[in-house]
Amino acid sequence: MVSIGLLKAAVVGLIITNVPVSAQVSPVVSETGVLAYQFSLSNVTLTSSRWQENERRTLTYLKYIDVNRMLYVFRSNHKLSTNGASANGGWDAPTFPFRSHMQGHILTAWAQCWVSLKDTTCRDRAISFVAELQKCQQNNGAAGFAAGYLSGFPESDFNAMEEGTLSNGNVPYYAIHKSLAGVLDVWRIIGDSTAKSVTLALADWVDTRTSKLSTSAMQTVLNTEYGGMNDVLAQIYLMTGTSKYLAAAKRFDHTALFTPLQNNQDQLSGLHANTQVPKWIGTAKEYKATGTSSYLTIAKNAWTMTVNAHSYAIGGNSQAEHFRAPNAIAGYLNTDTAESCNTYNMLKLTRELWMTDPTNTAYFDFYERALLNHLLGMQNPSDSHGHITYFSSLNPGGRRGLGPAWGGGTWSTDYDSFWCCQGTGLETQTKFADSVYFYDSSTLYVNLFTPSVLSWSARSIYVTQSTTFPISDTSTINISGSGTFAISIRIPGWTSGASITINGVSAGVSVNAGSYAKISRTWASGDQIVVTLPMRFRTIAANDNYNVAAIAFGPTVLCGNYGSTTLSSNPSLSLSTLKRSSSTTLTFTGIANGANVSLVPFYDGQGFNYVVYWAISGSFPTASPLSITTSTTSTLLTTTSLVSTTTDGPCQSIWGQCGG
Repeated sequence: MVSIGLLKAAVVGLIITNVPVSAQVSPVVSETGVLAYQFSLSNVTLTSSRWQENERRTLTYLKYIDVNRMLYVFRSNHKLSTNGASANGGWDAPTFPFRSHMQGHILTAWAQCWVSLKDTTCRDRAISFVAELQKCQQNNGAAGFAAGYLSGFPESDFNAMEEGTLSNGNVPYYAIHKSLAGVLDVWRIIGDSTAKSVTLALADWVDTRTSKLSTSAMQTVLNTEYGGMNDVLAQIYLMTGTSKYLAAAKRFDHTALFTPLQNNQDQLSGLHANTQVPKWIGTAKEYKATGTSSYLTIAKNAWTMTVNAHSYAIGGNSQAEHFRAPNAIAGYLNTDTAESCNTYNMLKLTRELWMTDPTNTAYFDFYERALLNHLLGMQNPSDSHGHITYFSSLNPGGRRGLGPAWGGGTWSTDYDSFWCCQGTGLETQTKFADSVYFYDSSTLYVNLFTPSVLSWSARSIYVTQSTTFPISDTSTINISGSGTFAISIRIPGWTSGASITINGVSAGVSVNAGSYAKISRTWASGDQIVVTLPMRFRTIAANDNYNVAAIAFGPTVLCGNYGSTTLSSNPSLSLSTLKRSSSTTLTFTGIANGANVSLVPFYDGQGFNYVVYWAISGSFPTASPLSITTSTTSTLLTTTSLVSTTTDGPCQSIWGQCGG
């Protein structure tokens, strides 16, 4: 019989043969300096939650999108038939400079949906798409391209870039990075041998081309956005052990950017933000590939500068896609703040750095803040295809769904946008499970409070985390299986009075905000851990104007619902009037400019004009808001301590949170 996956592939004109069983491929070179490790997405499953709902909407789109349309620019550029497919619009239109960047993101998302959800349609699409890309590579002679080249635009754009005459707005290596990363993921996640061949052929092309340039000529090339070329080439080195790929990665070390960062000098102002962050991810990966400490120094300094001096309350950064002066926040609350791509990349960087320093909770305090408050809400929950917003506007009366002017200023679409943020959005929404749990030889780390099931196959342990966090302040962790190991649970810096019980009795360990509570014991099947993280109102002040602040409840940044009202300035919010209006939802009320206003989580701020930053006055109320705590048997109403601590100066904490 013909499989369903085969039939679906045939419909789009791509016949699958000999589809292999998933066999993830491990690197042949061990990373240096890594102290904790990620679980494969195959080991972690999301359960019922907003996270899972976002994942499912994205899966629907990934299974819907026309594969031949996505191949159009590759086939056309490599002088093959487009098989009667329609061309895409937006950033994948046949005349758009860096067309073909989107497909790499889609390949990664397909691979992630296969490994995490065992969705065979996504697996089959990824494998067959790569087979078609190989046909494009194999026709390079007829197309007039060098061996291994693979793109939706001509190789001559690289000639123009190297000669300093590129004028069409293209960023050629940026697009190549996306293609390389995508086919690499199909190889290492799905185990597809064709993807390995395509990956290495394209990497060989990069190596051959860049090896011919002098150091100064290569540094000139690096003035054009190149994505994470150092990152992906270092990863290919780790996968193969072939030293030429590491040498190629190092050619993408951008001296003009890296030298100030190594010296802890913040010279980011005016730079295009998403051009820089992928380079820092690359330095973290180069450190792990080489052990050279300067790479790690660059990555850590860049992370600290960006989080402390360039990030908004929601964890996003940049205005009009650019970094502004250090601590310039209140002066840049515009319609084009917080580009989604930047946060996606900052979270990749955070994950890479935490694995070298897994006792430092600051990394995942930031990760939680940005994932919950920025990227969860970037998706339109009323759209079955899970389309996304490019920017998260933070101006008074801002509204989600604002895309770039060239994208029509709205949510992304099926075929007529294909922005960078749409691509990274597909990856984000299909890997929410990748950072909930980590491990080392003796410890399980719980970094996020996300409803999920972990299969720790090496120890024959299952971990089930049940929670409505951040609506509730409690997460219940059930153990199935037995063994002796430690569980380290992140206690966020925003909480106070946290507690942990095991089987109803105090765990007997230190549970301090901004630390890991480490529980070492012999676990038995049926053991139950209950983590309680009391929540309270907090201000997150703008670094450059402490009287302008966002309001958070626990980890959740709130926004005021202003319907269709247009605003020209930050409303004045009386902190003493804030009240929680429901015990089962995060809904609040307050008085701003003398009028009642409803507040909800910013991740739910779709379909209305909102306010995130307020002109604040007074102090938070002393009465406790209702909170809800869950257990395995019942839902309990409880109260949490509400204490507001204010400071006299700008926000200085590592995760950018002040006022408690």
